[in-house]
Amino acid sequence: MSTKLIAVVGATGAQGGAVARAILADRSGEYAVRALTRNPESAKARELAAAGAEVVAADLDDEASVRAAFEGAYGAYVVTNYWAPLTPEQEAARTRAEMELEQAETAARAARDAGVRHLVWSTLEDTRPFFAGRDDVPSLDGGRYKVPHFDAKGEADALFTKYGVPTTFLRTTFYFDAFVNAMRPTRNADGTLTISFPMGDRRLSGVSSDDIGRSAFAILKRPDLIGATISIAGDHLTGTQYAEALSEALGEQVMYHAPTVEEYREYPFPMAVEMANMFQFYAENHDQFTGARDLTKIRELNPDLESFATWLGNHRDEFE
Repeated sequence: MSTKLIAVVGATGAQGGAVARAILADRSGEYAVRALTRNPESAKARELAAAGAEVVAADLDDEASVRAAFEGAYGAYVVTNYWAPLTPEQEAARTRAEMELEQAETAARAARDAGVRHLVWSTLEDTRPFFAGRDDVPSLDGGRYKVPHFDAKGEADALFTKYGVPTTFLRTTFYFDAFVNAMRPTRNADGTLTISFPMGDRRLSGVSSDDIGRSAFAILKRPDLIGATISIAGDHLTGTQYAEALSEALGEQVMYHAPTVEEYREYPFPMAVEMANMFQFYAENHDQFTGARDLTKIRELNPDLESFATWLGNHRDEFE
């Protein structure tokens, strides 16, 4: 039996790292990992190497490096990082959405040229058809996008088809992991812990980054899924339900605050408008978004799928 090599873009990041770990945990001997990273000497890269991954230097802004890294690979996992730290010069040269589109096209061409037989592209819904004609949702990036970190990925889907790459389109969602970093419960002046996002009583689909990795690996074992769009989540919960689960895990009450999207757009942090538009899409497109993520079917693909409660139990120490 020949070993199938899987090239994983962004292998030291949240999604790519989860894919690499899922493959490394497989004991069948059928698959091997080639971990692509801009810095093979980083601590995370060295950990992957120690676990058995082949670690190579590659950058989605350098097509030759990606083409070389894809050489000989049966499969590939491709993710772009809209939120990657950029220098002022990089910010001035192109928008983040333009960066994602260019990087996705680089990956698609490299996969085509290397003869990759199955690629999983980490993507999201394009929100523009849903918000078409809406003046109440601000347009961003010169009027091109509503939620750039969604829309550019959705737009990039066509690039993999354009270049004839055998692709499965993996639509992800909000990370549970956000509750230990960007959306960590905050303590108010009165001492209460609060989570805050503008979803009202609508359910927010969430998933653990580890389940993105496990699901992607499961897809790479399924050539019958080439051409399919697979949308995943681990739970669909309201803000109140997220707060209740956090309360139980942390041993003290966590409250849910639901500002309006208009209020959220005025919050004093970068990308507040984009994030407000994202939550508005989640809330208003609620039925279709959650409906596309059938937890029973996802669990058939990935039997280890974590609910939010299970994820909290596995990550309780990260809140200390």
